[in-house]
Amino acid sequence: MGKYILKRLVDLLPTIFVVAIIVFVITRLIPGDPAAVMLGPQASVEDIQELRDDLGLNEPLHTQFFQYIGDLVQGDFGVSLTYNQPVISLIMDRFPNTLILAISALVIALLIGIPAGIISASKQNSVMDYTVMVISLIGVSIPIFWLGVMLVLYFSVNLGWFPATGMGTMDEGFITYIKHLVLPSITLATIPMATFARITRSSMLEVISQDYIKTARAKGIKEFFVIGKHAFKNALTPILTVLGMQVSALLGGAVLTETIFSWPGMGRLIVDAIDKRDFVVVQGTVLFIAIIFVLVNLLIDVLYKIVNPRVNYSSGKGGTGK
Repeated sequence: MGKYILKRLVDLLPTIFVVAIIVFVITRLIPGDPAAVMLGPQASVEDIQELRDDLGLNEPLHTQFFQYIGDLVQGDFGVSLTYNQPVISLIMDRFPNTLILAISALVIALLIGIPAGIISASKQNSVMDYTVMVISLIGVSIPIFWLGVMLVLYFSVNLGWFPATGMGTMDEGFITYIKHLVLPSITLATIPMATFARITRSSMLEVISQDYIKTARAKGIKEFFVIGKHAFKNALTPILTVLGMQVSALLGGAVLTETIFSWPGMGRLIVDAIDKRDFVVVQGTVLFIAIIFVLVNLLIDVLYKIVNPRVNYSSGKGGTGK
């Protein structure tokens, strides 16, 4: 296991390098001049050129790229053009807020999506099954930005139950803090919730049709234990795969959700940086999310071994041992 984890960590380096190249190129394609945005519309051409020299924006692209990669190797994500702070400091200030929102959404998605998929599979072709699948299809298809706006309009503007924007603090009280978290969490959880329901149903149906499940039922084991202990445990592997993908999707989806609800997380930081043409912050936050993505996938591979001890890592590759 230890050798496998070490090998995977080494294998992740080329992936992160490729992501760094893509992010560097895309951020340089963002329309607008950061120096002109920082100085405002009244700035003279001379002032803009002077600021571009100070920021190193007039250097050839290949020089900027090698400087960027050299800084990354040293763990330096650069300094923000607009905040004049290290990008890693800005990320560390905002990442806990995004993590709180993402974990809350993931908990909601798991607590509702997986049981819904299990019930749907155990009652295949029933009204309950069709209902869960229709709702799941709607959940997967619904645009996050539209759902967020509708939730704010109904629950905040019309009913006044929850705050429309912002992130509460514990100083305001636990209830107030949770109220700020409810609407953005539900908005962000909708697509993962529907995805978990669909994948769980599909995985459970495949397992339920196996002979050992029929044998367990023939022995008179209660249906609750047949489904919960035998079937669900063996259906976990595809669910874990989706879990890894959804964790990364939650971080990406937070960009829209945090913008709608003015949540002070990394998503809001990216949007503000794009608006200010601060490509250093954009490339730093996107690369940070990419690193989280590959690390989460490594963690999921390790969880495979816990869920299914037959997975063999001795050859350096995930697989089922004979």
